[in-house]
Amino acid sequence: MNRAELADFLRRARARLTPSDVGLTASARRRTPGLRREEVAQLTGMSVDYYTRLEQSRGPRPSRQMLTALARALRLTEDERDHLFHLTDEQPPRREETSTHVRPGLLLVLDRLHDTPAMVVTDCGEVLAQNALSRALSGDVLARRPRGRNMIRRFFLDPAAQELFPPEDRPERAREQVAGLRAVASARPTDSEPAALVAELRATSEEFARLWDEHEVAVRRASTKRFRHLAIGILELECEILVNSDHNQQLVIHTACPGTESYERLQLLRVVGLQDLTPTGS
Repeated sequence: MNRAELADFLRRARARLTPSDVGLTASARRRTPGLRREEVAQLTGMSVDYYTRLEQSRGPRPSRQMLTALARALRLTEDERDHLFHLTDEQPPRREETSTHVRPGLLLVLDRLHDTPAMVVTDCGEVLAQNALSRALSGDVLARRPRGRNMIRRFFLDPAAQELFPPEDRPERAREQVAGLRAVASARPTDSEPAALVAELRATSEEFARLWDEHEVAVRRASTKRFRHLAIGILELECEILVNSDHNQQLVIHTACPGTESYERLQLLRVVGLQDLTPTGS
């Protein structure tokens, strides 16, 4: 591991960003340009001390999960992400696989959506990035262990995840999840990722297995969904999906029509923020 080169690369990548580039609010006074170390630590979920040691050429080798988080927080391109992995003697993710690297431009769009919940997910349901209002609505998914970041897995295996929807809506949500996954699995027959997820859920969820045997298929598209928040109540939101076909990634945006009760509740959710009032499971 080349600690000196890694430290220099991290410092330079941090210096070229501003808080607004990553969806943060800038404080009034800043002595130097770029993000602060504590802001990078916040974006990656690591301690400030750990990140500081990396920039001082004295930190331990980061895990692959941490390298992915750093690449996302610092808005690295794929080439820069690969360089980051090489500096730590790690092999970069294979580009022919479904990528978990979110392009800086897509993250920039996500960060600009201050007044509506939005997130980036893979077509297999892996959450790759969320904005603040998405975390307020459905919990901080990226703070979970890797297995807990898949929306489809959580829906069928984590009872708390179903609590995000009104009880009468859950059967329809379940059918949508299964039909969407079947569309992905059939479109990518040689890809092990959707096949492994299907096999796991058929073995562990009776509901999923029953729905899978019904052989419904539907590509995920725009729809209207109702969310249940313990502090705010029911929000009826329009779900729009923008697809990045190169990476099998989707930008999912939830909006409410101005003047409606759900719109007012969404504004209230911005005030409530990230208080731990939404059922998110373990």
